Order: sequence, then C-alpha cells, then structure tokens
Amino acid sequence: MAPTRLSRRRLGAVVAGCSAIGLMLSGCGTTAGGTVAAKFTLSNSTPKPNKEIDQFSWALYAEPFSLDYAYAFDYPDNQVLANMCESLFRWNPDLTSAPGLATKFEHPDDLTWVYTIRQGVHFHDGSLLTAADVVASLKRHVDEKVGSFWASSFERVADIQKTGDYEVTITTSVPDYALNSALVGAPGVVESAKTLAKDGADYGNATAGVNCTGPFEFDHWDAGEGITLKRFDDYWDPSLRAKAKQMTFKILPDANARVNALQTGEIDGSWQVPSNALDILKANTDAGNVYFGNDTSVQSLVTSNLNGVFGDVRVRKALMMAINREALLQAAEQGYGTTTDALTTKNVWVGAQPSTVNSAFESLDKQDYNLDEARRLIKEAGATGKKFVYATASLTAAFDITSRAVASAAREIGLAPEIQTMSNDKYTTLFSDPEARKGVDLFETSWYLSSAEPLEMYSVLRTGDFSNYSGWSNAEYDQLINSAVGTEDDAERNRLTAQAAKIASQDVVWSPLYETVTALWLGKRITGVTPSINYMYYPWAATIGGR
Repeated sequence: MAPTRLSRRRLGAVVAGCSAIGLMLSGCGTTAGGTVAAKFTLSNSTPKPNKEIDQFSWALYAEPFSLDYAYAFDYPDNQVLANMCESLFRWNPDLTSAPGLATKFEHPDDLTWVYTIRQGVHFHDGSLLTAADVVASLKRHVDEKVGSFWASSFERVADIQKTGDYEVTITTSVPDYALNSALVGAPGVVESAKTLAKDGADYGNATAGVNCTGPFEFDHWDAGEGITLKRFDDYWDPSLRAKAKQMTFKILPDANARVNALQTGEIDGSWQVPSNALDILKANTDAGNVYFGNDTSVQSLVTSNLNGVFGDVRVRKALMMAINREALLQAAEQGYGTTTDALTTKNVWVGAQPSTVNSAFESLDKQDYNLDEARRLIKEAGATGKKFVYATASLTAAFDITSRAVASAAREIGLAPEIQTMSNDKYTTLFSDPEARKGVDLFETSWYLSSAEPLEMYSVLRTGDFSNYSGWSNAEYDQLINSAVGTEDDAERNRLTAQAAKIASQDVVWSPLYETVTALWLGKRITGVTPSINYMYYPWAATIGGR
C-alpha cells in the first residue's frame, strides 16, 4: 500500500538560465520533440562489501512520525522500521515477494488463508516468535481503538485466529486476492504480543521503541536528532546478519545541509537524494557514488476537496493542461524520471498480459499541455477568478518548484491559487488526519506502492477509503475494484484494474505528473545495499559493510 508518500527529490529554482515558472509555461529546456534523453541507468546491485564495520550513518529528510507499524505511513518511518521489524513476506529488490516470517501459505477455499509461521525466530528481547504474536500484531489493524492507517488492507477480513502453535488462519467475509500483497509491507509486520500489551500507547515512540525480529534492534531515539540501531546477534537468517554493529539515522530536514554532509563524509549514505544535487554527487566520485534502482513512485497532485472549485472535473482537467509536465520534470527533478499519465508504474503490473498493460496505460486520458483549451474549460466551468488553497512544504526544492509552477499555471488560466506553506511535520499529517486537510484543496504526493500489485494504488480511490482524500465516489469504479480484489485469476484481475484505472483517469481523481527513480548515495566507506524501492520493507541496512 502507499503511505504518507512525500516527495523524494530536491532541486534549485533556476535551471539552465530559465526560471522554473517559465519552464512550466513555455516548455523552455525541453528538446525539439518534447522529450529528454534518459540521465540514469538502473543498477541491480552495488559492489559487495569486503569487511564488517563498527558503525555507519544514514540521512533522513524528516523525523519518523512513529515506529509503530500501524502508523508507519511514510518514507522515514518505514526505511527505519524495515531494519528492525519484519513482515510475513519479504519484498525483494526485483519487487517480487518471498517467504518472511511466514514460510508458506495455503488457500483451501475462497475465504480461507492458512499461514505457516517460521520456527526458531527470536524477538530482540530473546523471546520466541509464535502464532500468538502474529495474531496479536495483525489484529491491531482491525481494532478501531488503535486506528491503524492500514485498516483498509483488512476490510474484508472476518477473523484472524491461531490454529496451531505455528499456524495462523485468516478468514475473509468475501474473496480477497489482494491480501497477501499487503502482508509484504506494514500490514504484515509482526511484533511481540507481550510487548504490545506492556507498552500500550507508548509502543513505537521515542521512549519505548519496538521489539521485533529483524537484524537490527532499537537502541535509542534522540528526538529531532536521530535514531540509533544496534546489530541483533541472534537474528534467524544468517544470509542477512548485519555487517555493521551499529547504524545511526541522522535527521536532516534541510536538503543543502544533507547534501553537504554526504559530500564531506559526515553522513555515509542516503535514500531520497535531492535531485538538484544528483549531477554534483555523480561527478564527485572521490566522496562516493550515486546509484539508481527500481521504483514504484508517481509524483501526483492530490485533489482533497470536491466541494470547492475542483468539484468540476473540467477545472481538474484544465489545471493539468496548464502544466507542461515534461518541462516540470526537468525543472523539479533535473530529468531524473519520466512523465506519465498513470498513477502506477508499469513494473508493478507483474504477470499482466502485454495487452492489459497497454490498455492500463495507453487508454488513459492524456491531459496534454494546452493553455488555450485549459482557459476554455475554466471559462466554460464558470471558474474564472475562483480561489483554491494549495498546501505545500519545503521538503525538497522539487516541492518548491512544483508549488510555484502549479500556482503560476493556475493564474495563467484564470484561477486564483493561494499557497499555504506548512512545516515538514505538519505536511505529513495531511495524509493521515482529516482535520489537517480542512481548507486545503490540493497538495502533492510521491505515492509509492509496496508490492507488485496495481490494485494497491487504485483501491485507495474507492468510496470511503482512508486515502481517498477528496471523498470522490463512483459506483462503477467501486464495483470494478471490488470485483478485481475478489478475482483469483491474475489476468482477469489485472484487466478489471485497468478498466478502473481508465475511470480514475477520466475523472482526474489525482493528477499524475511524472514517475521518479530510486536514488541512492553511498559514501566511500560503505557498500553492499541494492538500489530499489524495496528498502521500505526489506532489511536493507543489514547488507551494508565496509569497502
């Protein structure tokens, strides 16, 4: 599924002598054909480490909201948690899944899933994992008192029961063939039942931390400064025994400070490398190396209020037409990405027939750059001079550039945007707190999927879903998604999802801007991690050792 999904890139406001706003409106900086040559090559690996190390440091662009997996809904939260807490299944670097704390599952009928739990696994406090821990962990997502951000993943679950010391059975009210894909991520995380009961409301906070089964264990959290993990020497999987005795996440909200720390060696590594620094970092091979890998993220504008000017689909279409997305990609990301009309990347359509994938992408509405048509739609909708509030934060220069570009494009076609700049932490709450979204009409997201299942994206746009931020509702769309979730045949499930994707595109529920790429920086001291978005739900730090 997809969490708080903040942007993961950053760059300067002026590109090649052309202002970011000018780029959006004129297309300056693009090639004659409107496309730009790829600036990156995906890597399947980094050099293997040749030694263990005492410690290394890692940069975070923001402090985690929580280390409680029920609320881990963003990049900082999950990349930290992935090294301490494990799910029933693992998400591999190539985006396939594999056994994790569940060694296998059986599906005796349409409503029953039986999971065999791995034996001999220790929690960080030394206690042994059993089926009771799995049941307690998963049931938190359906407990209204907990208020899990991942509750929608369990909306079809009728019961979760221990049916053996190392066996858990999930019964669904109706068929649910998307359930296992969710159990790769935060919905499938397992914590000690005793710890959950003991820590209560403090679980996952800076004082209590977590007590899971991963290759690193919680050491301490200095609020506003950093989080330190230490190697768990009794980890069950020898192939992922941590090569470092300790790692420290340093919280550096300022992108310039973060990049400087990478170049000076103060920080050893980072995901979410600011895009405006990628060219500089790529050239500075004396300090380290940049790698690019698989991603499932799409940068989009999220409509969060259909009671205002964006209640008219013509206005949503017009705003999209007023933004030159190819130019935006160059200004905001320095070309490190690709423009798209879809809300998913193609690499999450694993196993889908080529014709289905083509339908899912090529049949979508294309709101191509066209100021004249955009102005006509605004006038036709009677929206000239209408105000809207665009919420943003200085998370990255890309965010800054996009917000100014959207505002400028909106003014160009007759709308009256008001930019509401929030702190980074406050912006995060837009994705989890309806109160934070009050008065906000539009905001930006980098929405990643945590499995190779496109339904994960399109299911969040159903009526009443936690992440359906605008309250959009379409009965035909809901029926298609619900049918897809209940369809066992992969080809048919993907076909239904593609039909739903077309409806979402026609209604411009969210406005896709461009796909991003996973960018990884490794300083000269360390190596070994694979560049891939799977770092959100895989113990990636365990693979890092010395050069």
